[in-house]
Amino acid sequence: MELFYSNHTEGGVIVLDAEESAHCVKVLRHRNGDEISVIDGCGTLFRAVLEDADPRGARARITGSESNFGAHPYRLAMAVCPTKNIDRYEWFAEKATEIGVDVIAPVIGDHSERKVLKTERLERLVKAAAKQSLKGAIPTILQPQSVRDFILSVPDDALKIICYCFDGNKRTIAELLSPAGPSAGDSALPEIFILIGPEGDFSTEEAELALSRGWVPVTLGSSRLRTETAAIVAVTQVYSAF
Repeated sequence: MELFYSNHTEGGVIVLDAEESAHCVKVLRHRNGDEISVIDGCGTLFRAVLEDADPRGARARITGSESNFGAHPYRLAMAVCPTKNIDRYEWFAEKATEIGVDVIAPVIGDHSERKVLKTERLERLVKAAAKQSLKGAIPTILQPQSVRDFILSVPDDALKIICYCFDGNKRTIAELLSPAGPSAGDSALPEIFILIGPEGDFSTEEAELALSRGWVPVTLGSSRLRTETAAIVAVTQVYSAF
């Protein structure tokens, strides 16, 4: 199934941008009268028929739509410190999109080796990953912020999970998301926030702030995981719980 992306509609017509149009017309050789499938990035899949196969701005008449296309039954925000090797962070963003994530928040910790991250390439990667994995919604990429600011920004009533390496009594994500967990009996989609630290882990001050704000410490197992691996394990455990 080929998916294109556009959030531009005009009176029942969906318009592809130059990049999507070139891929549709020049690469895949679609012509007037062909049916194409287009996501709007917010969860809707449109069925449409090409009326103007212009490689600079193709236009297609909408014939039907499907909401919540490829959706998952929860809302997941992954706040992950950028890795020193940016390729590893991009790999995380791509794979998390394929599995199921709604927000990716780059956060800068006290021990972060990478302090700067440009989000433009990440946005392109998650858009391609959403199309490849048949999802109507494209994850939101937030602008980088400090770990402390992110901790303080999350609503009190959300399920807030922090993964860190300090010793202590920790639960698992599966236990927190079990029928007896915090989201039991709630008809709304569970709001889940997961915080993953940098290669040097969170500082004691960051962890103490998180715990004071109601973040729940969890274990991802006995192995010591890289930042991007820990993030994917966490995303997968949430996905498996539903």
